[in-house]
Amino acid sequence: QVQLVESGGGLVQPGGSLRLSCSASRSIFRINTAGWYRQAPGKQRELVASITTGGSTNYADAVQGRFTISLQRQTVYLQMNSLKPEDTAVYYCNAGGHGSYSDSVRGITFDWWGQGTQVTVSS
Repeated sequence: QVQLVESGGGLVQPGGSLRLSCSASRSIFRINTAGWYRQAPGKQRELVASITTGGSTNYADAVQGRFTISLQRQTVYLQMNSLKPEDTAVYYCNAGGHGSYSDSVRGITFDWWGQGTQVTVSS
């Protein structure tokens, strides 16, 4: 099974920036869509941003204009600017697509998830 490995989390002051990265532990035949989710204590996991291989993006209202998602080959990035304390959460990357050529021919898709990385915004 493919594992997505995340990096880039940490502690930052309000107004600061961080960039999260997520890459596959082994080759994936094709990624159709990718996204970032976050979960704060006592809250449900929520979608932060998503992107398709065609370049279409979607953002949660809370991060619109501050966060930017990008996809380069099999690495997903989340650039986070103007961070606020309410952005504090564990961030998880996700990718969906085909694990092999045979899967792509049959239209069989899989979801892969990262291990999560802590982002803390505090003064």
